Amino acid sequence: MKTVIYDGLNDHAIEVRQKVFVEEQGFHDEFDEIDKTASHIIFFDEEKPVAVCRVFWDPAMNSYILGRLAVLKEYRGRNLGSDMVREAEKHVLEKGGNSIALHAQCRVTAFYRSLGYGEYGEIEDDEGCPHIWMKKSL
Repeated sequence: MKTVIYDGLNDHAIEVRQKVFVEEQGFHDEFDEIDKTASHIIFFDEEKPVAVCRVFWDPAMNSYILGRLAVLKEYRGRNLGSDMVREAEKHVLEKGGNSIALHAQCRVTAFYRSLGYGEYGEIEDDEGCPHIWMKKSL
């Protein structure tokens, strides 16, 4: 698996996020202004993009934010999600950050808990899907 970090949104990230969040999970507001400035970490199997996440600094939260973590269905169960989170944490540390927050779908909070993230705040609705904020100090 090859890892590439891009500044801003590119076709590889769009491809994975479109398949997972729009086609598979039914989200409509998948792409936003943050995509233009966020770093996008992408895992490739040969030349095929198979997993992605974005990372960006949010001054209001005084933290880096990990978001839009997606793994293609046929690549799940191979620990790529965990590997992606670790890659994002490494990226944040290299940028001088000391924490990461994320707005997790409630159905996957156990996954993030297993990687050291803790919930805070209230459950919020995002396009009909319950989410909660989680954070980890690095």
